[in-house]
Amino acid sequence: MSYFNIQPTLENEFVKIVPLNENDFEVLYNMASDPLIWEQHPNRDRYKREVFEIFFNAAIESRGAFLLIDKKTENPFGSSRYYELNERDSSVAIGYTFLSRDYWGGVYNQSIKNLMLNYAFQFVDKVFFYIGVDNIRSQKAIEKLGAIRTEKTISEDLGEFIKVSYTYRIDKATWNNK
Repeated sequence: MSYFNIQPTLENEFVKIVPLNENDFEVLYNMASDPLIWEQHPNRDRYKREVFEIFFNAAIESRGAFLLIDKKTENPFGSSRYYELNERDSSVAIGYTFLSRDYWGGVYNQSIKNLMLNYAFQFVDKVFFYIGVDNIRSQKAIEKLGAIRTEKTISEDLGEFIKVSYTYRIDKATWNNK
């Protein structure tokens, strides 16, 4: 496998995906403080500053997280990341994505995922997405990209709640390079 930089800068006509850094906290939290963003997410309290700080710090520590920027306005509008790179299995996961509500339902989520998938498939054969069982909005969005829900369901005990996620997969062989 060639070297997979899990925090590259990627861009197309709609978005620029740049490495997340510690100075991005306030701008990202301003978006994330909207409770409606998290209403279908397993961690519905992520709009609270102290909960979001945990999420943000984990994103920084992952060294695979991104700030999403609107290419036309240069305004940040969300975050995503690569994680769980597995060279032996030739796989990586994409997730922890959230967008400001102004960017829901348009070309942005698909543009982000297309960029990330096209880049990932230069290095791996499969990409996984772990989506909460109640997160219908994200399930529908990833299915539009051609992801198939597998039989694998993941349960994580996060102390205050148990996070249950479906596993979705897109294979390089079936990706149509949108």
